[in-house]
Amino acid sequence: MAGGVTQAEYWNGEVGTRWARNQAVLDAMFVPLTEALFARARLAAGETVLDIGCGAGATTLEAARRVGPGGGVTGADISAPLLAVGRDRAGAEPPGAAPIRFVEADVETADLGRYDRIVSRFGVMFFADSARAFANVRRMLGPGGRMTFLCWRALSENPWVGVPRDAVLPLLPEVPPPPQPDTPGPFRFAEADPLVALLRGAGFDAVTCDALDRDIVVGEGETDAAATAAATHVSLNLGPSSHLVREAAPDLRARAEAAVAEALARHAAGGAVRLRAACWLVQAG
Repeated sequence: MAGGVTQAEYWNGEVGTRWARNQAVLDAMFVPLTEALFARARLAAGETVLDIGCGAGATTLEAARRVGPGGGVTGADISAPLLAVGRDRAGAEPPGAAPIRFVEADVETADLGRYDRIVSRFGVMFFADSARAFANVRRMLGPGGRMTFLCWRALSENPWVGVPRDAVLPLLPEVPPPPQPDTPGPFRFAEADPLVALLRGAGFDAVTCDALDRDIVVGEGETDAAATAAATHVSLNLGPSSHLVREAAPDLRARAEAAVAEALARHAAGGAVRLRAACWLVQAG
């Protein structure tokens, strides 16, 4: 993210629009992780649920299906383009799910009510002030409630990001500096111990933080070549390393695409590029 750009500006600009346009690709890629999230969350019929950083609504819709018409689900995000997709998808859902509302709000400061359960799929790593945000989230959790979320482990443990990143870095005129500690970003909570301490400091107890590893399909197609092309598109336009070439000159962009495609092709088989994703699966009450 360019210096001086706020998270709200970033996700309401070209990046948010691009993610909204590609929501089906992203949802399919994260299916194994989403399944693990809801298996741990164990939502029950009739519960109320808050989905933090709900994006285009895949996890919000899944929560609504699980709690049924007697429950209620709120999806919160700061990205208007993604929320618009979520509202469209909710309108097309068949009967039988809980009522859904989507709100454009920053849960670091907003009071969105009280909930039996809170979930998030990669939506908690971008707060300006994590301690303040989690303390606010804790206030929105009702008695006996619990929060369940996914966040990424270290970049070095995530080949789905590392493989394309390693292909691009040698082509850059200078290597970008690593992010400063505790700044918003996908790998903010790479280490478990500081995250657990942060949650306990915000008022949560019974905190568990378990490693979750899954192979995810970064790209697929009728042939391995088509799958590689799809994975290259995801890596250079949607993945955490896309910022490396977002404003690159056409020549550098072309060389980066060729290098990433060559690296990803080594992982293509059966019409899919599969790479390991490593997360923390966190629960706290």
